[in-house]
Amino acid sequence: MTIDNTALLTDQYELTMVSAALRHPMAHRPCVFEVFARRLPDGRRYGVVAGTGRLIDELARFRFGEEELASVSRFLDDDTVRWLRDYRFTGDIDGYREGELYFPGSPILSVRTTFAEGVLLETLILSILNHDSAIASAAARMVSAAAGRPIIEMGSRRTHERAAVASARAAYLAGVAATSNLEAARTYGVPSAGTAAHAFTLGFTGPDGPDEKAAFAAQIEALAIGTTLLVDTYDITQGVRNAIDVAGTGLGGVRIDSGDLGVLARQVRDQLDSLGATDTKIVVSGDLDEYAIASLRAEPVDTYGVGTSLVTGSGAPTAGMIYKLVEVDGLPVAKRASHKESKGGAKRAVRAARASGTIVEEILYRTVDDPPSSDGLTLRPLQIPLVRGGDPVDGLPTLENGRTHLADALVSLPWEGLGLSHGDPAVPTRYVLG
Repeated sequence: MTIDNTALLTDQYELTMVSAALRHPMAHRPCVFEVFARRLPDGRRYGVVAGTGRLIDELARFRFGEEELASVSRFLDDDTVRWLRDYRFTGDIDGYREGELYFPGSPILSVRTTFAEGVLLETLILSILNHDSAIASAAARMVSAAAGRPIIEMGSRRTHERAAVASARAAYLAGVAATSNLEAARTYGVPSAGTAAHAFTLGFTGPDGPDEKAAFAAQIEALAIGTTLLVDTYDITQGVRNAIDVAGTGLGGVRIDSGDLGVLARQVRDQLDSLGATDTKIVVSGDLDEYAIASLRAEPVDTYGVGTSLVTGSGAPTAGMIYKLVEVDGLPVAKRASHKESKGGAKRAVRAARASGTIVEEILYRTVDDPPSSDGLTLRPLQIPLVRGGDPVDGLPTLENGRTHLADALVSLPWEGLGLSHGDPAVPTRYVLG
């Protein structure tokens, strides 16, 4: 399904709230909405902001054409339908840049506009930021666990076809080297990679049985000697031998996709070296997550392939972001329900760091107040202008900018913040709200 207009990528109650609001002056009152997470997913020490660039692109396409209006007119009154016909977001948005770390309470996005304009965007904003930030947060942990060895994202077959594209983008932001998804390569410029699956090798089966060497020869003929051959379709030891027999010692790489990857990687490395293929790389894949990657850190693995654990909820739990009204006509408003409280008032955030660059804390204060004192620490403002008067700000950070920013940000975490063990957020959040 191709969607050229994003107006119906929302929940019905967003529109029914607008319908009710338009009957009263409140629809046009100036408001501030904020996106934040009350807590991080269990076991996480930090989160990564991703999806902001996609959100700004989708916001420009959030329009109600005739087809969209026909769909919503079945439950909306004529006045609301007329209002939606002319809808265009005209407010301002500030937020954390892509690739920024976030912690509980971080005001990741601030939307300043009228009540009706702002409330309509809740689902669109949250669906993009929650998805992409969850993927980027998971990918960042995997990249850290890989300790400099490249990761290829190959999760397209494990998720929705459109989510696969967004997942590849978010993973690349977090430091993943390449993706198997060609739409992500075309749309976002993410480097792509891929060679062959077991089906290719199995396809070279004739009356006399399987012919693994013929499969390898065909792949090399098409993709050259630098390709990576999948050697575990049958017997892995014979597979490695066949690969070198066909390709010679200059073969680019072999891939192992099943079994005890640590044990097999050592065996394959020894075999490759004994055959003279000392420069042939070893790629491993097969339900890898950050814990499996970390356990393979001491093994002779050169590249990791990750899929299911990166693009599904098992490995990338929801970021848990919410979209709350925090200010009306300059007056703070807050939700008081137990375990779902919010803190009223539009807020700004700064991150305090030592001279070494190590983050000490994140400080939140009201926009009407002066920034807090630094006590000898360096304070870095976190929000940047994203949208003004409904239009994207010129010169916004690119995907590559976000990728570089995140790599630097991870270095600034306290050392325990990069650990995979459970614990408190790596950086505490302090509120100075007066």
